[in-house]
Amino acid sequence: MNRSLTAIFFCAIMTSTMLAIKLQRIGKKHQPSYRLVVAERRSKMAAPPTEDLGAYNSFTKKAAFNKDRVAHWLKVGAQPTVTAHNILVKEGLLSVPKLAVKMKKKAASAEGAAPAAAPAGTSPAPASAASA
Repeated sequence: MNRSLTAIFFCAIMTSTMLAIKLQRIGKKHQPSYRLVVAERRSKMAAPPTEDLGAYNSFTKKAAFNKDRVAHWLKVGAQPTVTAHNILVKEGLLSVPKLAVKMKKKAASAEGAAPAAAPAGTSPAPASAASA
């Protein structure tokens, strides 16, 4: 009886948090490989994941997943990240189209846009006027 209460409590906790299927980077410098893991959506990857589902090597493009567990977590409601979703589609675990990966803009482009944001009525002072 106690064991079943523990299982119910565990399921209640797992369904109340938003879970995601993510890639966790492992490997040496300049030789990345990834684990496919289930973790809380907003957690950093330094914390231990809920479950390890398999591995993906980005150099050889080979993936080895536990298909039963991936299907289980998708059924329970874990949402894959965009990159994990595309890998699962490529491996045939999902039968939906791939998603577009949206990259963040780099800081250099934000710095280049800053001078353009100056008020239109003001112009920078000439260098000779600034030294006088």
